[in-house]
Amino acid sequence: MNIEEVREYCISKKGCTEGFPFDEVTLVFKVMNKMFAILSLNGDAMVSLKCDPDFAIKLRETYNAVIPGYHLNKQLWNSIYLDGTIPNQEIKQWIDDSYNLIVSKFTKKLRQELEEM
Repeated sequence: MNIEEVREYCISKKGCTEGFPFDEVTLVFKVMNKMFAILSLNGDAMVSLKCDPDFAIKLRETYNAVIPGYHLNKQLWNSIYLDGTIPNQEIKQWIDDSYNLIVSKFTKKLRQELEEM
């Protein structure tokens, strides 16, 4: 996937908002004000995604393009270079996983608000 494809896929998620809270080259995607993806628009294209800690390690061992989260909690976040070495469907699944991890921590009220969007 390239930067535009990642952005389009992220913003298609229910309740997703995007913005530049850190700087003009770091695009952050949130669901109900909680980050689930961070897209670096500077230099090497990279997306950072929240991940189950055990699965995060497995992905790092499997793919050279997956590293511990850049400037993030390295147990819970992976950064993925968008260099074409990982199939698009895999990256989409990881975006889904990150989004679902965030939503799973919501209160019943927040999940209901999200469903009503």
